[in-house]
Amino acid sequence: MAASRDWQYSMASAHYLLAVAVPVILLAVAGLLQRRKATSRLPFPPGPKPRFLVGNLFDIPTKMPWITYAEWGKQYGDIMHAQVFGQHILILNSVKAATELLEKRAAIYSDRPRIPMISLTGWDFSFSVIPYSDKWRERRRLFHQYFRRDVIPACHPVYLRKIRDLLRGLLSTPDDFATHTKTSLAAAIILDTVYGYNLTSIDDRFVQLTEEAVERITESTLPGACIVNTLPFLRHFPSWFPGCSFHKFAQDTRDLVDEMKNAPFNYVKQNMRNGSARPCVVRELLERNDTHGSSREQEEVIEDVAGIAYAAAVDTTTATLIVFIMVMALNPEVAKKAQNELDAVVGLGFLPGFEHRSALPYCEAVFREVFRWRPILPFALPHAVSDDDIYEGYFIPKGTMVLPNIWAMAHDESMYANPDRFDPERFLNADGHLNADDRILGFGFGRRVCAGRYAADATVWATIVSVLSTFDISKAKDETGKEIEIEPPFVDGMISYPKPFQCNITPRNDIIRQLITNMTDV
Repeated sequence: MAASRDWQYSMASAHYLLAVAVPVILLAVAGLLQRRKATSRLPFPPGPKPRFLVGNLFDIPTKMPWITYAEWGKQYGDIMHAQVFGQHILILNSVKAATELLEKRAAIYSDRPRIPMISLTGWDFSFSVIPYSDKWRERRRLFHQYFRRDVIPACHPVYLRKIRDLLRGLLSTPDDFATHTKTSLAAAIILDTVYGYNLTSIDDRFVQLTEEAVERITESTLPGACIVNTLPFLRHFPSWFPGCSFHKFAQDTRDLVDEMKNAPFNYVKQNMRNGSARPCVVRELLERNDTHGSSREQEEVIEDVAGIAYAAAVDTTTATLIVFIMVMALNPEVAKKAQNELDAVVGLGFLPGFEHRSALPYCEAVFREVFRWRPILPFALPHAVSDDDIYEGYFIPKGTMVLPNIWAMAHDESMYANPDRFDPERFLNADGHLNADDRILGFGFGRRVCAGRYAADATVWATIVSVLSTFDISKAKDETGKEIEIEPPFVDGMISYPKPFQCNITPRNDIIRQLITNMTDV
């Protein structure tokens, strides 16, 4: 979006201005630099040497930082330290370090850092970013009631029904695969299950709101992405002050976020008043709230939980499936091998169901490799340390921001040989059975692991096997019949997904074409 790009350009120039040309601000911040406790003589973990006053301000990458941090790891090891104006940052490049700290020491590694742009933009409603507290527990507990592992099978009919809508869309207008994936599938599933809303248009206002609100927050929260995250006191300066144009961006985003939450929530409330509300999460929660004496405070909790269920799922699910489509076009031999397995287990001309999952090890390996090959969340959401800690002889101060570098973990050559190659067989033993490496790193670690992971797992798996069983995916061809190469550049940001590309998506044969044309919803 042009507005956000202009904001980013002005932000970068303001970053330089404030960091270099406004010494009075630097001196003020220098007085706030966090220091190690006098009792600790241990060093920080290794990392680039900080400069006087500003620390590693000019070392923190603003573009594709996960790649830079992976390169740092070759010099400094799998845990690295940086600091900017006294804010300590710990980068974790290995599963071992993430497990040791974020899971085994979850009691002090489950907080969230206070990132000014999150509250300025109104995204602090999300329990994903709420500090570790009773407020977080209340929302997480409520969300868990509807998205825990044993509840998800009840949603399978909705998932399969929306997958059939996706298949119809791919048959009729395959060039619009990205739009179909978002509207017919990802957004449609969440709107149906959470709000009882039947999505029928690609231009639906609910979808547009979420898309823009998520895009804005993903481009403004990582270290180095926005000057106010580095210099939090700037939030108190007026928007006309040099470098403070972020205020306008933040207010516009807040308005979007408010409408994103309110519009579908009010849709359910209106339908309940009319007696036309369909069964859904919000309706059930509001009815329960009324039964126990209607509370506006509890209603706000319900609205927040529903809002994050919607916002968090749509873009991540869509991005993962776009990666799948891209990688199948790039690796037709993988697609063919998966199709052979599907034909043998399910039968040509039949759609797979969840009951077939355990009998499809190669398809399961494809599913795992899609998540590993290009993690659409290159960083798990940052953690924060709630107390001083010592790890492998290094001092980690209270308040340190911890960045789990999922991209580096998924491309760790000691775990995944030739990591840039898409190779599902890395998840199979010599006998063709699945190995024990079943962790989806992008779901995060410890007590802050993705609460919606079971729904995401089911949706992505069922979509992958359904599309493979019905369609061939290949590179597009130009007017001369020459294949158009797919360059796999990915969008920068908290969610990293492929930039637009062309491919051919065609029914595997006439039997499949007729199957899709005639199929009915389950």
